[in-house]
This record gives sequence, structure tokens and C-alpha cells, in this order.
Amino acid sequence: MAKKNLKGFFITLEGPEGSGKSTQSEILCEFLLDCGYNIVHLREPGGTKLGELIRGILLNTRNVAIASEAEAFLYLAARTELVQEKIIPALASGKIVICDRFADATLAYQGYGLGVDKKLLHKLNNFATKSIKPDLTLLFDLKPSTGLTRLKKMKGFKDRIEERSLIFHNKVRKGYLDLAKKNPKRIKVISVEKQNKQDVTKRVQEIVTNAISKNRK
Repeated sequence: MAKKNLKGFFITLEGPEGSGKSTQSEILCEFLLDCGYNIVHLREPGGTKLGELIRGILLNTRNVAIASEAEAFLYLAARTELVQEKIIPALASGKIVICDRFADATLAYQGYGLGVDKKLLHKLNNFATKSIKPDLTLLFDLKPSTGLTRLKKMKGFKDRIEERSLIFHNKVRKGYLDLAKKNPKRIKVISVEKQNKQDVTKRVQEIVTNAISKNRK
């Protein structure tokens, strides 16, 4: 089922750890609700009973020995469930779906970050998502060192992914930026290195409002 055959609008938010995308996704949902849109707010991995169980496995710091390929398959399994249980019905009913991470994350983290074959991951992503792709992706970009420092101050602890080396996180960031270069119409890069939250929010709302307006014409 191709996205073009669905009536809704699909927005994803991506970025390295500590980029503020989760906060911005919540603010965006509130903004769009205030504008009168019907919203479904989701996160990856998660959003379904199976997805939340998988999330617990993937982020638990005790599960350090998960093979890279197994990690990829776990994310893909959670995504498959989310697409079929939540995303397809929401888009079919004309709702705006906002998802905190999606298929680009697998390419960035498991592909660029862990070295899993990217062409294979691309094919598996298409299989897992029934080839559904976001209409718009917001990529919040900053240096991983900055993001990880922010997280430590905010949470005081790290999950299994956040615990990985700075080399890994730099590869993830490079992956995201490479994906943005390859998909400039869909992926809009928002630099959050020096901007405050209010300025980032304003930019997000400008991009999203413009994209939705064009889609509805």
C-alpha cells in the first residue's frame, strides 16, 4: 500500500541523541491540535503493546550483547506492528500522523552506525512499512557530543543506545545528513546546535504548516 493512496499526512522527526526531537514532537502535536487537525502521536520503537515490549529490550542497558542484525530486526518488528496497527488506519481516515523516529533511524543507527548492509536495510524497511514513506521528515541536527551532554544533565543516566561511543554517534549523525542530501524534498534539516527551543519551534511550525498547505491543495 503506497502512501499516495492514503488520505492523511505523515510527519516523522529524526535526529541524534539529545537533539530535542521528542520535545518538539509534543509541541508540534499541541500546535496542530490547536489548528483543528486530527492528530495521532506515535514513537519508535513503541506505540503498540509489542512495540513497547521491544522498546524495553532495546534500551535496557543489561542487554549489551544484542547482535547488530538482531537489533535491526527488533526495530523492524516493532515498526511493522506500528504501521499495520496504527499508521495505516490513521492515514486512511485522513489524520495527521506524527512519529518520533521511523525508517530513517534504522538506516542511520544500524546502517551507518553499526555497519549493517544499508541496501538490505532499505529493502527490509520497505517490507516492514509496506513501502509507506513520510510526507515530511524533520531532522534535528547537532553535534553528538553536545546532545549526549544535554541528556546526561537532563536524565542523569543513559540507555543502551546512548551508552555507545562517540564514534558511533558521529557515524549516526553522518548517516542522517547523508540521507538528507539524498532526500532533500522530504527531509528538512533544522540545526539546533545554537538555536533556543522557541526558535526551533517556530521553524518547525513554519515548515509543517507550509507542507500541509501544499499537500491539501
